[in-house]
Order: sequence, then C-alpha cells, then structure tokens
Amino acid sequence: MPLTVLVIDDEPDLIRMVEYNLEKEGWLVLSARDGDAGLRIARDHAPDAVLLDVMLPGMDGWEVCRRLRGDPRTAPVPIVMLTAKSQEADRVLGLELGADDYITKPFGVRELIARLRAVRRRFEAAASPAEVLRVGSMTLDSGRREVAVAGKPVPLTTTEFDLLRVLVGRPGRVFSRDDLISAVRRDEAVILDRTVDVHVASIRRKMGRHADRIETVRGVGYRFKDR
Repeated sequence: MPLTVLVIDDEPDLIRMVEYNLEKEGWLVLSARDGDAGLRIARDHAPDAVLLDVMLPGMDGWEVCRRLRGDPRTAPVPIVMLTAKSQEADRVLGLELGADDYITKPFGVRELIARLRAVRRRFEAAASPAEVLRVGSMTLDSGRREVAVAGKPVPLTTTEFDLLRVLVGRPGRVFSRDDLISAVRRDEAVILDRTVDVHVASIRRKMGRHADRIETVRGVGYRFKDR
C-alpha cells in the first residue's frame, strides 16, 4: 500500500514539483496552501508524513506543527519542515515544536526523496512483529510504536520514539550523540549539533517524574537507567 504525503505550502509551483516527483516514486500526495486547510486534511486523511512550510499565510508553520503534535490523531505523524531560513535557531525551534527533520529551500528532489524513504523504512519496521521492551515501569512496543510509563501513554514523535527505543533497548549502556544520530537518522538527514539534546529534552518533558530515567553522561552522551 503506498504511503501518503501531505504537502502544506503556499507555492503552487513547489507543490506541483513535489507531486510530480513523489508520485513517480509511488507516493500518494495531498496538498494544502494554508495552515487551516492543512490541519483539516491531516485530521481527515491521517497521512504517513507531512511536508510543512514555515512561511504560510495566516497561521505559520510553527503553529501548524504545534497543533499537529497536540492532536492525538496527528501526533505520531512524521513532520519535515520546509524553510527558507537557514539560521540554526530557526531549525532548533522546529525540532523543539516536534518536527522530525527539516529541508532548507531551495532543495533537491533527490534529497527530498531520501528523507521520505527514511520515513518509509520506519513505517515498514513498525509493520514487523511487535517487540515489547519493559524496563521498570516503562513499556515500549515497537510494533505499535507506543510508549507507556506506569500504564500511562507517552505521546512521542517519530524521532523521539526511535531515540528512546535505542536507549531502552540497551539499558545502562552509554550512547554518544554520534551513536544516537547514526541509529536514528542514518545517512539521509543533515544533523545539527543540538538535535539529539533537543529531542531528549522533549522526551524528558513528556515523561514527567520519570524523566530522570534518561541520564546525561557529561562529555559523552546519554543512557537509560535500569532500576
């Protein structure tokens, strides 16, 4: 079954270019030219990925991203931000709001396809037989891509889930930031120095009083405490 991509961008030429190239790769493409329409389509059609422009008329992409992450129907959907802004602060903001990746305009078709192929692999992995990991009061179900702490669901983005799965899979082991980047992003994505730290901070916020299970190892990286 082909995966569906929702493109939220106000540039008709860009939408047509993305549609043409992704449909050749076997993707189904939906599109919206403003944030309100994009949110409606995302809620109604449950796409497998969203390409989201930052500079939209009316509601900007940052707010659309925040609302997608705040709605249980769309919270797990991978979000790739499309932005003309190359400053690190802007890219970090997108990650803090829950985006999984970004592409700076103008971008190449091959780069776009590579990012979405990475998303495809994640969905294929999710379709494999479930692997349930339990560490203390935490349960991580790779097949369902669900995390619960003390029986309470923890809503994570795609990248947050993948990071946590690596840590929980080897409790007590220290992973460097490079280790985590390699495990989650592979070779397709451009990585910021702060990417892992931003995602770990978000996971900790969502885990509440269990946040200290993810321990910072100064000068090295992170580990998940087995207790």
